Amino acid sequence: MKKRYLGLARVSSREQEREGFSLDVQEDALRRYVERQDGELVKLYRIAETASKRDERKTFKELLAHAKRDAKSLDAVLFYKVDRAARNIFDYVELERLEADHELSVIYVAQPTENSPAGRMQRRILANMASFYTEQQSLDVREGHARRVKNGLFVGLAPYGYQNVRIDGRSVVEVDAERARTVRRIFDLYAHHHHTLDSLGEQLEREGHIWKDSRPRFLRSKLYDILRDRAYLGDVRYSGQWYAGTHEPLIDRNTFDRVQVLLGGKTYAAHESVYGSGLMTCAHCGRPVVYEVKTKQTKQGPREYRYYRCSRYTAMGHPRIRVREASLDDQVLALFARIKVQDEKIRDWIADVLRARTRDTQRQRKDQVAELQRQLATVKEQCDRLLNMRLLGEIEADTFASKSTELRDRESRLALEIEASGRQRSEHADLAVKAFELSQALAEKWLAAGIDEKRQLLEIICLNLQMDGENLVPDIRKPFDILAEGFTSMNTRGDWIRTCDLLLPKQAL
Repeated sequence: MKKRYLGLARVSSREQEREGFSLDVQEDALRRYVERQDGELVKLYRIAETASKRDERKTFKELLAHAKRDAKSLDAVLFYKVDRAARNIFDYVELERLEADHELSVIYVAQPTENSPAGRMQRRILANMASFYTEQQSLDVREGHARRVKNGLFVGLAPYGYQNVRIDGRSVVEVDAERARTVRRIFDLYAHHHHTLDSLGEQLEREGHIWKDSRPRFLRSKLYDILRDRAYLGDVRYSGQWYAGTHEPLIDRNTFDRVQVLLGGKTYAAHESVYGSGLMTCAHCGRPVVYEVKTKQTKQGPREYRYYRCSRYTAMGHPRIRVREASLDDQVLALFARIKVQDEKIRDWIADVLRARTRDTQRQRKDQVAELQRQLATVKEQCDRLLNMRLLGEIEADTFASKSTELRDRESRLALEIEASGRQRSEHADLAVKAFELSQALAEKWLAAGIDEKRQLLEIICLNLQMDGENLVPDIRKPFDILAEGFTSMNTRGDWIRTCDLLLPKQAL
């Protein structure tokens, strides 16, 4: 019988350039070895220079699993050299265990060694050298990155609005004039023109701003990333921290801070569809449900129909189901009908409890705003004292500039937090009461409500929403779940008392 082998070839772009061997060189060497042994290469695993660390690890694990599963029918596992097989000691130990536990030889065709104590020691030395090289290279790369960051330079590609260029052999970043204009427009529209991310993308498209030639329109996720990126203030991100950069800022601090407060104040959660954009997920795969609008010609003229489907609708094996918004509306109305309370005494008691909770919430919000205003007044007093100290010559100019900038930044943040609190609709804390009161006649009023109001009502009543085929599957929030089940005894009324504190969603507090 022919001998049977598994093989693995691995190379990175740097190693290929430095050492002069590629995947093809390794594959040829492995195949020539198999031919000399009059054998058969059952499968050859490849790890190319473009593979991520996760893909490298996945491929190596697949090779090990294959070798262990078919150890009795295999003669050996082949590698070009020891450092092609294992780049750390842990992987090399796995290969030695493959030999010891499964009696399957591991052969390095370009570094033949005897299967003896001396041969094993030689292979271990080579594995240690490979591990040392990998660790040292990683350290050198990190030190190089740290030096670039210390010098105020980006590590890797510059963000949208800038471009990487080489000057005197050194990689630097310059402003991309056209894209920089787009970035400034994105911040201006979002900060001062009451846009959501969806409407922002539409406005940019109307004005002719593009993300890239292959995909002109800005996705929501790209807009969100741009609006969150401190690189536009002149900072550089590295290892989860921000450092002062040398590139030209595109956005002033006040505009950037305003955008962050608006994003944090749930502006990002404003949508143009009732059930899409993160409110509902797919029961099949857990991905968000999105919506699409189709225009159809009718006797009365063009008419728009809104459909909902999973964002992975086109994936292989995924159900190809789209659901009309009207169908989901009907299911929501059926849910609200189940929540309706017939007993008038119980209905009045529930309303009283919710009103009491709403008053507590409003007092908490009022106290929070008062505390922010107190902090703002304190910061303004500190600014005045600092200015007086500078005029009297009690502090140096550099100290004054540093402390003054710090206090102005803090003053700006506090003012924006107060403004964001003012932007929140005063009736938001009353939604739980309104939802219950409306539940007695919600079927008549639901279709007349606006998109934002519908989404808020659903968020109050449901913890989660899933689309299972054509069915809306709600996870009803306490204590509305008890309403949906119906009051059957005094025990259920007691459940209401114990769970009423959980009624409002956290974002409403």
